[in-house]
Formats: sequence, C-alpha cells, structure tokens
Amino acid sequence: MLHKYRSLLGTVVMAGLLLTGQADDAWAACTAPVGPSIDTGFSPEGSAERLVLDGICSAHQSIHVAAYTFTSSAIVRALIAARERGIDVAVVADEKSNLVEDRNGRARVALNLLSAAGVRVRTIDVYPIHHDKFMVIDGETVETGSFNYTTSAARYNSENAVVMWHVPVVAQAYQQHWQSRFNQGRPWSGQASN
Repeated sequence: MLHKYRSLLGTVVMAGLLLTGQADDAWAACTAPVGPSIDTGFSPEGSAERLVLDGICSAHQSIHVAAYTFTSSAIVRALIAARERGIDVAVVADEKSNLVEDRNGRARVALNLLSAAGVRVRTIDVYPIHHDKFMVIDGETVETGSFNYTTSAARYNSENAVVMWHVPVVAQAYQQHWQSRFNQGRPWSGQASN
C-alpha cells in the first residue's frame, strides 16, 4: 500500500512540475505564415522549441503528433491548451522510451496529463524504436526534425526543427504515416509512474 501511495504522490508532484514554470506565455502569442513557406529552428538556442509551439498554437482543426520521447512541459501545456480550444489532438509515442525507460516518471506524467485533458494517446511497441518526431497540423502543415518533445532537446541537446507551412501534399504523406502508427498503437491506460 505504501508503494502505491508513493507512486501516486510521485505522479502528483511530477504533474505539478510539468504544469508550472515559465512557459505559460511561451506559446500564448504564436506566429504563423498565411501561405506556403518553410521555417527552421535549432536548439539549445531556443528557436526549435519556439517553432514547435508556434505550430501547435496555429492549429484550427487538428494536431496529430508522432513522438519518440515525450517529457516537455511547455509542449504538454500547449497541446492541452489546443485541446481546450476544441482542436482534435492525438499523440502516438514510443512505448519503450516513455514507459520502460522512463526513469524519472516525466513521460508517464506527460501522457497522463494529455489523456486526462481529452487528448487521444496511444503507445506503440511494434518497432524496436518508434523514432518518429513530427506533427501534422490541420492536415496541411508539418513540423519535423530531430527535435524530441523533451526539456533536454530544448535546453541542452543540439537539435533541429523544420515546419513546412501550408503544404498539403507533404502533410498528406505524413498524415498517412501517422495514421498507420496510431492504428498500430495501444490506447494509453493512464498508468502511474513506478
């Protein structure tokens, strides 16, 4: 019983850490071009995370996320805010990196928070590594690159992000790939951290 209490307490503490911080205004005022264009961003300089957040807050209808590791509190908050605006948000994430190898419990907390907010979340273990890192936004914009949706990717690692704004032919290919992986995934059951 004590172990279950500690796990629950750990989840509550981690949720608090993910939901607090300085990124509340980081995604509040985004910029997005009106017509077709390509933007690039890099980390740890900060432009990669900024570009990802701009993509999220630009959504009018849907955001479909394919993730390897998912621990970024700023991105979790932005996706929850999008869901609260009525955007269809769905995530498929690698099971191994987010469950088996989630030593600090942050990935589970992130997935729990998304699920509790009404985001459709699935984990996938069909491949040795589900290493995809991209978002399809409104079926016409794609964010991709090496940037994992993690705090480490934003603050410490050398990463890149590319957004191809309003390019439906590219978005269609990514959407088909995302749908195939989402279909192969298992619905997230809201598991507490170990």
